[in-house]
Amino acid sequence: MKATCYACVANLIILGIFGGIFAFTGFDVIRFLSFGSETAYRIFYATCAISALFTVYSLIVFKPFKGLK
Repeated sequence: MKATCYACVANLIILGIFGGIFAFTGFDVIRFLSFGSETAYRIFYATCAISALFTVYSLIVFKPFKGLK
C-alpha cells in the first residue's frame, strides 16, 4: 500500500511538471512522449485521474496528519 501511495504521488508530480511546461511554453510533453498516439495520451490522463482519487482516498482513510496540531 505504501508503494502504491508513492507511485500515485509521483505520477501526480510528473503530471504537474508536464502541465507547468505546457502552461508556460505551449509544448505538450505528454503528447510528445506518447508519439502523438491519442490512446496513449488518454491512458496517461486516466491513470492520473485514478492516482488523484487514490491519493484523496488514502488521505481520508489513513489520516497522515492526525497527530499534527
